[in-house]
Amino acid sequence: MNAVQGDRIVIRGRTVDSADRHGEILEVRGANGEPPYLVKFDDGHESVVFPGGDFSVEKAGS
Repeated sequence: MNAVQGDRIVIRGRTVDSADRHGEILEVRGANGEPPYLVKFDDGHESVVFPGGDFSVEKAGS
């Protein structure tokens, strides 16, 4: 999956009790839009993310 700055990332909760996490990609650190991504989550937390199979990217402006 390729991403650009400004895209939104959704990381799906893995259990019934865990909610999905949503955030904005602030920086793409991999080559050609590949991970890792610096993400600012909607709760204000920032983290470098190497997403697995439980995520999706929503293109900016979609």
